[in-house]
Amino acid sequence: QVQLVESGGGLVQAGASLRLSCVASGPTLSDSAMGWFRQAPGKEREFVATIWRAGVNVAYGDSVKGRFTVSRDNAKNTVSLQMDRLKPGDTAGYCCAVNPLGRTGVYRRPSEYLNWGQGAQVTVSS
Repeated sequence: QVQLVESGGGLVQAGASLRLSCVASGPTLSDSAMGWFRQAPGKEREFVATIWRAGVNVAYGDSVKGRFTVSRDNAKNTVSLQMDRLKPGDTAGYCCAVNPLGRTGVYRRPSEYLNWGQGAQVTVSS
């Protein structure tokens, strides 16, 4: 069973950058697509980014497109999320998760993902 641990969150001012990492133990992540989601208090879970098995094809949510970059290192069993030009609206708990099927038409749906991490808190002040 895959276990995911996120790290790299923190408190920053608007315009700053953070890099989140998601490290997996257990089965290799190379067999699955990976995704990032975020959820702020009182709001629904929001799709952030996904990256497919080879690390070439990626997709982003509209609210982060152009500011966030997802990548993976299958040799290290790690997925990362580089977040630039952060805004107060980016404040949320960020979780990574495994997408075992990697279906292109439904990658925004949380139901497609398994083995969720505990999350990393990102807080952006104005």
